[in-house]
Amino acid sequence: MQSRAQTPPPQALARFQRADFRVPEDVVYLNAASHGPRLARVQQAAQRALDAGTAPWRLEMDAWRASIEDVRRGVAGHLDGDADGVALVPSAAYGLSLAARNLPLAANETVLVLAGQFPSNLLPWQQRCQDVGAHLEQVARPVGDDGRPGDWSDAVLAAIARAPRLRIVSLPQVYWHDGSRLDLDRIAAATHARGAALVLDLSQSLGALPADIVRWRPDFVASVGHKWLLGAYGLAYLWASPAWRERGVALEQHWIAREAATVFDSPPSPPPLASGARRFDAGGVAEPQRLAMSAAAFAQLRDWGLECVHAGLQARGRCLREALRAQGLGDWLATAPGSHFVGLRPPPGRLADAAAALDGAGVIHTARGGVLRLAPHLDVDEAALAAVAALLARAVG
Repeated sequence: MQSRAQTPPPQALARFQRADFRVPEDVVYLNAASHGPRLARVQQAAQRALDAGTAPWRLEMDAWRASIEDVRRGVAGHLDGDADGVALVPSAAYGLSLAARNLPLAANETVLVLAGQFPSNLLPWQQRCQDVGAHLEQVARPVGDDGRPGDWSDAVLAAIARAPRLRIVSLPQVYWHDGSRLDLDRIAAATHARGAALVLDLSQSLGALPADIVRWRPDFVASVGHKWLLGAYGLAYLWASPAWRERGVALEQHWIAREAATVFDSPPSPPPLASGARRFDAGGVAEPQRLAMSAAAFAQLRDWGLECVHAGLQARGRCLREALRAQGLGDWLATAPGSHFVGLRPPPGRLADAAAALDGAGVIHTARGGVLRLAPHLDVDEAALAAVAALLARAVG
């Protein structure tokens, strides 16, 4: 059974206010899948950190280290709660490259990914397979007789069952074009049954959907921090399973990932690595402004309540789908129910018309792979989503 957030009481949903976000009044922002809307609280934290940076001699080392650990705990709250499992990295691509470097892979073994997967979760595996002579299988999404896309999960499960010498399965929880969800409960079980390693890119779901790390038992999990987690661009996260916290090899060598006691004393050999996944921390990403922004975002999400946030985002996806159906655009939907954002496939030749109508009305969106991607966050209310559906209906009517 796929994990689902509980529906919060109405008074909890009422806590989400447009004023909590710094989105211009004349804009309907439906592009959280590219970059989350800026929280007012995050903007204020960024400004305070920028102002403090004018006097860097006043920034205390202990306070800086404490801010790093605060962010680490914030990420862990969206995963399994264990801050020792979290590393701070500059991008999901960095984290996934680290996973690709560490996981065993030999010639003629198979790595499984989705066809059309975001490049951050494709390029590291292409390079690793090329380096060792392994096989990369890109699972194609099935298409029905009516031309509509089928279910990713069934296709992945079939590929897991048939892949020769399967070694690694690296997948998202949500497909980035249109919000389609993969059933990671079933996929994780099938992967482990084959004795393969599981790697997850949760960049399009962490902060919007529950992440059942205990059930899925991945080796590595990567996510950006600037989408559904509402944090700073350039600060992303890697979760490593307990085994890899003990033996994993970092991509770079720098002082912050080592025990600080002797690292500046020119020791004859490298000092011990920092504890847990801290050994994977990247150099330079723990910059005070990014830390302050991300810590503020985690604090806001905690104050709202993670289950309330998950349910609020699900409600917006559901509202948008219902509004589109009410306007006679149900056939456009490229996303199964249950997603927090929506992909639309307009009739042939009408994609440009639909996109132009959205642009003209100040509706910020993205087109990906012939799909209009509409990804609201909590700053967008039901009335705005209904208005967007009506606008699209007029544009192609």
